[in-house]
Amino acid sequence: MKLIFPDHFIFGTSTAAPQIETAFEHDWEGLKARDGFTFDRTTDHELRMKEDAAIIASLAPGYRMSLQWSKLQREPLGIFDPESVHAYHTFLQDLKSRGVSIMMVLHHFTNPMWFSKRGGWEKEENIHYWVDYCKKVVDEFGSYISYWNTFNEPNVYASYGWITGFFPPFKINPFLAGKVVLNMGKAHDLVYDYIKIKFPKQPVGISHNATIFSAKNLLGWFPARLSDWWFMEYVPDHFKKADFFGMSYYGRIPHDPLPITYLENPEKIKAMGLPHDDIWEYHPEGLRTCIDRYWNKYKMPIMITENGVCDETDFLRMEAIQDYALILYKAIEDGIDIRGYYWWSTWDNFEWHLGPSMRFGLYACDPLTKERTKRPSAYLYEQLAHSKSIRVYNNAEVTI
Repeated sequence: MKLIFPDHFIFGTSTAAPQIETAFEHDWEGLKARDGFTFDRTTDHELRMKEDAAIIASLAPGYRMSLQWSKLQREPLGIFDPESVHAYHTFLQDLKSRGVSIMMVLHHFTNPMWFSKRGGWEKEENIHYWVDYCKKVVDEFGSYISYWNTFNEPNVYASYGWITGFFPPFKINPFLAGKVVLNMGKAHDLVYDYIKIKFPKQPVGISHNATIFSAKNLLGWFPARLSDWWFMEYVPDHFKKADFFGMSYYGRIPHDPLPITYLENPEKIKAMGLPHDDIWEYHPEGLRTCIDRYWNKYKMPIMITENGVCDETDFLRMEAIQDYALILYKAIEDGIDIRGYYWWSTWDNFEWHLGPSMRFGLYACDPLTKERTKRPSAYLYEQLAHSKSIRVYNNAEVTI
């Protein structure tokens, strides 16, 4: 079966500045990750921007990215650092000259230390600091941008920062998690309005993390339902002012009653005979389940802002590119307005609290030397992305 995507459909890849640039005075700097690496020097992107721009353009005509807030704005309401501004201008100009369209993410998990020390997103009075930063980004770099995400996965950010305690500020306080979501929602609305005044034709949304929460037994039913309500309903309802629904998807999380992942419970996943990557159960059909859910709920265009697998071997990544392409194609064929799809990630990065040993990239990145190496999956994805077509045989063997 040959799948041919619409001419307007955007294929891209995705990264986040804090995960690929050396840390600069933000609230993740110095964190020791699960695999023993320290969140400091990540992939040396700031030293390899020309090389990385060539990689990005070779892989796909679209790129989703962010800037490092803490490096650009080094004090509250401050002017941007001229050297950082120049470096980002040069990089963005390089991408545009190569024909790459850009989706810009304004908040991707990290905050400047000066913002965190003032209470960060827990305090409504801090909203104006981030809004000021965003206005300056829009004014400075807006002419390069095709799409905007104000926030990346606010449901993950609030959950991991204030419910599980995996992310800074490492708290377990659901009440504060709710306040963070409320404040982010208010901030989103303000920045949405500003972008639409400055660049009315540039679509604005967020990236919402979509997950299938399932129950393996009766004990798992309530935790799965509670997680689903908070993660999939409550949080996204605070970001309704949008031109598209941005959605990331990685897998299904069974409960028994605690969450079961391959990262934490490999023997359970194996005993249940579930396919998996190096972190989660691999459940590609869940992407369609989530697409249907939010299409029926919001009836607005959908962008898949992140999708991929954590896979050291690259074999599952090859399969996933095929599986997800077929799911997308069928959803579009069924009349759902999906505008684009961004693979996570362009090259291996520093995977937050887990570290660089968790491999998501189409290109490998050596944790020590930072050298980029093209994986076989990159050849498959770049052909799909640039031709907007893929031929699937028995959902396993693919040629372009």
